[in-house]
Amino acid sequence: MAGNSVGERFRITTFGESHGGGVGVVIDGCPAGHPFPNDRIATQLGRRRPGQSRLSSQRKEPDRFELLSGVDPSSGKTLGTPITMVVRNVDARSEHYDDIATTYRPSHADYTYDARFGIRAVAGGGRASARETIGRVAAGALAEDLLAATHGIEIVAWVSDIADISSAAPDLQQICRSEVDRHVLRCPDLQAAEAMEKRVLDARSDGDSVGGVIRCVARGVPAGWGEPVFSKLSAEFAAALMSIPAAKGFEIGDGFAATKKMGSEHNDEFYMQGDRVRTRTNHSGGIQGGISNGEIIRLALAFKPVATIFKHQQSVTQEGRDVRFSPRKGRHDPCVVARAVPIVESMVALVLCDHMLRRAGIRFEEL
Repeated sequence: MAGNSVGERFRITTFGESHGGGVGVVIDGCPAGHPFPNDRIATQLGRRRPGQSRLSSQRKEPDRFELLSGVDPSSGKTLGTPITMVVRNVDARSEHYDDIATTYRPSHADYTYDARFGIRAVAGGGRASARETIGRVAAGALAEDLLAATHGIEIVAWVSDIADISSAAPDLQQICRSEVDRHVLRCPDLQAAEAMEKRVLDARSDGDSVGGVIRCVARGVPAGWGEPVFSKLSAEFAAALMSIPAAKGFEIGDGFAATKKMGSEHNDEFYMQGDRVRTRTNHSGGIQGGISNGEIIRLALAFKPVATIFKHQQSVTQEGRDVRFSPRKGRHDPCVVARAVPIVESMVALVLCDHMLRRAGIRFEEL
């Protein structure tokens, strides 16, 4: 199956299915000599894993990664060779899918995978499951560590909206992960987070689901990262973030709100701050002409309501027979956005790391 790799210079390939033996990632292009960030990777995987609270899937997975290659065991530094990490699946319950083995679940990838390949992994959705994102988060944490070590770049994402509840905008210069993680829904506005929590719990008790919005900033990205035309930084952010399961909308800077402004309102005027070119506003979201301008990069990603709900729905079977069904078993998030926060951070880090390496050498000391 094609389409499992992303990146040009910092290239990752994820592998594994939701209910297979495990999932993981192979990273090609990591510079040699970088201290391997075991703790950062473990922390980000912990933020992504299921079973964190009553607001998420109750699948019990420790999500501890095994490092199989690419790091020197004596020094703990990267070798410049492919890095392989794997996380074993320990709590898959494939029998939960027996009743719907031949039924296409509404808004899942069941039908489209059959249409594309003529076969699919029924249990857990196979590669279409968000469990595939474990490899992205592991690789993204490494990319983020490289960005922090070489340029002091910080990447922070948070939940800004769930259903029709919106939170107050944080200080984009100061927002940090400890502030985001104060609430299980990863919304730094605690008053809004409490209202969001009630909405998610109400949806779960009703057998339903809700969607939301994650916003993300990248601070410290130098001016000049990105390529013209088809490899624009903005375009590659869009492709990377829209590849996350359940993602349905992407914005950079003011996004769709820019359509309601005049050019005189939206333009970011330049000024000099010492020897640095700055902009007085940041409606562009830190990217102009597809290339970073040195300001904070700000992005937003919209997530649909989770497709698995415990209500009666109409569908069809593989044989083309109309059916009415409702899942009787399963462990699913009533809202994915809280666990998707580290996934968004990881995809942003992967794109930035790839573009950093396009401008630099292949040794860590050259970055």
